[in-house]
Amino acid sequence: MSSTSILLVSCPDRKGLVAAIANFLLSYNANILHADQHQDAETGTFLMRVEWDGSQFDLPPEAFEAAFTPVASEFNMSWKLSHSGIKPRMAIFVSRYDHCLADLLYRYQAGELHCEIPIIISNHADTRWLAEAYRIPFQHIPVHRDSKQEAEATQLAILRRHHVDFIVLARYMQVLSADFIRHYPNRIINIHHSFLPAFHGARPYHRAYERGVKLIGATSHYVTEVLDDGPIIEQDVVRISHRDDLDDLIRRGGDLEKIVLSRAVRLHIEHRVLLYANKTVVFD
Repeated sequence: MSSTSILLVSCPDRKGLVAAIANFLLSYNANILHADQHQDAETGTFLMRVEWDGSQFDLPPEAFEAAFTPVASEFNMSWKLSHSGIKPRMAIFVSRYDHCLADLLYRYQAGELHCEIPIIISNHADTRWLAEAYRIPFQHIPVHRDSKQEAEATQLAILRRHHVDFIVLARYMQVLSADFIRHYPNRIINIHHSFLPAFHGARPYHRAYERGVKLIGATSHYVTEVLDDGPIIEQDVVRISHRDDLDDLIRRGGDLEKIVLSRAVRLHIEHRVLLYANKTVVFD
C-alpha cells in the first residue's frame, strides 16, 4: 500500500470550508481516501481530517506549505500535514508496574503500532529485563524530591539525542514539571487508572472501592500542567459489583489500562486526534 498524506485542520466554522480544501487537493491530482469533519456549534469551530493517496499527488511535501497558505489564511486555519510513511519516534516512561509497557511492546513487535521506540526511561530498574527482551535501549534515571530538576534535564537530553517525537507514560508514577511538559506540548500521553474526571490523582482504585462504585474505568489523555486534566483521547469502563474486592478492581482495571492506552497511542500515531478547548475530536 502506497504512502498517504493526512491533513488535520481546525478553524472558525463558515460556509465553503470543505469545498476549499477538496478543490485545493483536486487541483494537485489528489485521490482522497478518507475525509471526516465535525462542527462544534457551541464554539463555532470546524475540524477536519482528510487523507489522500500520495502516489499521484503532484505537490511535493516541501512545497505544500507555500501552496496551501493562501487557503489557510483565507479561512484562518490551523493545520498540520503528516505522512503515513514516516514512523514517529515514541519514548516510553515507566515506573514499576509493567503491564502497560508489556502490552505496548508486544503490539509494537506485532506491527500494530506504526512507530519506532528508540528508548525506554524509568525511575526504577525493575522493567529493564522487559526492554532487553525486546532489544530496546533502557535508561534508568532515579528521581528524588531534591533532584527532580536534574533528573528531568537528563531525560530531556536523552529525548533530544534520540530525536523523540512524542512520549507515552505507561504508568510512570511521577508528576512531570511544567517546564518539562512545555518541551512536548500535546505530545505526552498518559494512562490514568480511573474514568476521569472521577477519582483523579493518587490511589483511584482504593477510593473507588471505598465509594462502592459499580463501574471502574481507565482514561488516556494528553498531559498538561494541571494534573489529570488534559484533553481526553480514549476511555473505557468495566462493571463491578459488591463481590469484587480491592484486588479484583486493580486486576480488572489493569486490563482496561492496557487496552485504553494502546488505543490512544494508535490514534495519535495515525493522526486521528484534533485538540481544541481542552478536549479532542477523535476521527474514525
